[in-house]
Amino acid sequence: MPADVVETVRWGHTGLTAVVEIHPDRPVALRELSAGAPPATAARASQPLVEVLVPGEGRARASQRLSETSVGCRLRYAGAEQSSDGGWHELRIRMRDEVSGLAAELIMRSPDGVPAVQARVRVTNTGQGPVPLLAVTSFAAVFPANGMNGLDVLYADSEWLGENRWTRRPLTEHVPGLGLPEHGQHGKGTFALTSQGTWSSGRHVPMGGLTDRGTGRTWLWQIEHNGPWRWETGERLDGAYVALSGPTDLDHQWSELLAPGESFTTVPVAIAASGDGVEGAAAALTAYRRALVRPHPDRAALPVVFNDYMNTLMGDPTTDKLLPLIDAAAAAGAQVFCVDAGWYDDGGDWWDSVGEWQPSQTRFPRGLEEVLARIAGHGMTPGLWLEPEVIGVRSPMAGKLPAEAFLQRGGVRLAEHGRHHLDLRHPAAVAHLDQVVDRLVEELGVGYFKLDYNIDPGAGTDRDATSVGAGLLAHNRAHLAWLEGVLDRHPHLVLENCGSGAMRMDYAMLSRLQLQSTSDQQDFLRYPPIAVAAPLSMLPEQAANWAYPQPDMTGEEIAFTMVTGILGRLYLSGNLHRMTPEQFDSVERGVRLHQSLRADLLRATPCWPLGLPGWDDPWLALGLRTEDVTHLGIWRRPGAPAATVLHLPHLAGRHLTAEIAYPAADGWACSWDPRAAELTVTATVPAPTARILHLRPL
Repeated sequence: MPADVVETVRWGHTGLTAVVEIHPDRPVALRELSAGAPPATAARASQPLVEVLVPGEGRARASQRLSETSVGCRLRYAGAEQSSDGGWHELRIRMRDEVSGLAAELIMRSPDGVPAVQARVRVTNTGQGPVPLLAVTSFAAVFPANGMNGLDVLYADSEWLGENRWTRRPLTEHVPGLGLPEHGQHGKGTFALTSQGTWSSGRHVPMGGLTDRGTGRTWLWQIEHNGPWRWETGERLDGAYVALSGPTDLDHQWSELLAPGESFTTVPVAIAASGDGVEGAAAALTAYRRALVRPHPDRAALPVVFNDYMNTLMGDPTTDKLLPLIDAAAAAGAQVFCVDAGWYDDGGDWWDSVGEWQPSQTRFPRGLEEVLARIAGHGMTPGLWLEPEVIGVRSPMAGKLPAEAFLQRGGVRLAEHGRHHLDLRHPAAVAHLDQVVDRLVEELGVGYFKLDYNIDPGAGTDRDATSVGAGLLAHNRAHLAWLEGVLDRHPHLVLENCGSGAMRMDYAMLSRLQLQSTSDQQDFLRYPPIAVAAPLSMLPEQAANWAYPQPDMTGEEIAFTMVTGILGRLYLSGNLHRMTPEQFDSVERGVRLHQSLRADLLRATPCWPLGLPGWDDPWLALGLRTEDVTHLGIWRRPGAPAATVLHLPHLAGRHLTAEIAYPAADGWACSWDPRAAELTVTATVPAPTARILHLRPL
């Protein structure tokens, strides 16, 4: 222990160790966050544990960082409590700044045995006058490593049709080594990612990571917020720091005025720690997510969902079109049938008229009830597409609801792409949505909703808010409360998270909702990299990857798109009713295989035998590991060489059987080298082609 340290607070359990450093003349700092026992010695930490930016003082050093704020540098230790309840361990660290009168409490929670922690900060004004907040971190610490040169940073770009595009790069490509010890000062630059508006993953996945190439030490983090966020990393004299936050003034027009006695709580974030590289941290984050998500019957059942949209009805459902699809989906093994967009439309141009959510009478001349009864008659759960947060500018509801029930700027309702956006802080907005959901569930028997979200209202609302960003944050939190209320009233109702594909893919939503549509990508050749990367961003059992086989596809093309869905939450579409018996049999066998894997999905951790996927990679591979078996999905795209080598270090030195489980093995072969832990796969059939393999140690 460094000689000038007065005290440390140690906290954790069998899977996690945290060490907080306390000194009377320095800010409270996190010295260690690791899986298991920490090293015997550790360098002194200087990054303040909590950063608070206020306009009257700003930063202690000029920069645009969330590091070295004046308040953060003055926060001193004021006490700590440790507790455990319901399988979760909790640490609360209290701090106080005597100058500003601000008190901060860091709350860290961790599930027993899991090397991951959730963190948030509560700031309270204990002074005599109001204090404006411009930014508050949820987590800030130095990553434990020996210097910057051996570190890689991980992040993921994301957009409509191109979600989950992960990158791993040397940190020095973004933050060059500056020789800071020669200057005796911390750096000023930073590598930062942010989101804007309410598409939390519209530009980047709300995640990131640092990994030490030499030691394997890794942190992976996620920001659990359905709105704006920021994370950053950069160089300090004592190494690379990490700061995670929700909205800020600089990035999101967020500020909060704290009157004396008032408090503000940040959005939660989570950090997973591993000494075994990125895949070890991914396994830790997977275990944490399983502990975090809301209990629901769907979590164990994982029913196969058929949705009529993708490359099939495309938002134009009618009774005549749906009935044969329903029969075919049931025969293929689907357990939920979701009628997608258009079921409420009488006029054919529904985009800017949505909001009442009454079934169409022209599309369903004998009523939507006939269609839903056909679904239920096959033993499937009836589902409907719903975009609850918007009201079309031509919708009757635009005039029925008060103006205050909508997000506004300067007294004007926001409009985007022909829609207004409800403000769920307002009781009339909540009452309208509750009435819609309760009516569809109780009167029509709907048991599944695909909750879509196709507009982004921007920075927020200035009605009844200190700032535009503060209004949006309050709306974001009201939205989560509304979702919880729906599930409290209808505990068996399944809610799918969809936001123009996966533009709002975060664990504020996914801790509450049961599955996530991973993309709107309609090209079956472009979908595999999205599906392969998905288990780094979400639980594999929540990753609803579309498989949309079609009658005009070859047998290998049908297998290719089915493999995309099988190792996630199979999300089926396609004109199954027009297929030949041979084609339909291939689909049905793929569904049966997926169903046989569901128990393993619930306990598997992901691995990437070809590395994290590139958007144009010719070969792609995803592994799902359990103690007994590794399930592999392997895709060969057009232009790829005939063979590739997969690296599976967790099976090193072990003899195993490699079973090609779907479709038939024709044209595919593999050989295993246990010393090198390499599986050589060869495909002689023309691309595109894909297979599911089961690897079982002998």
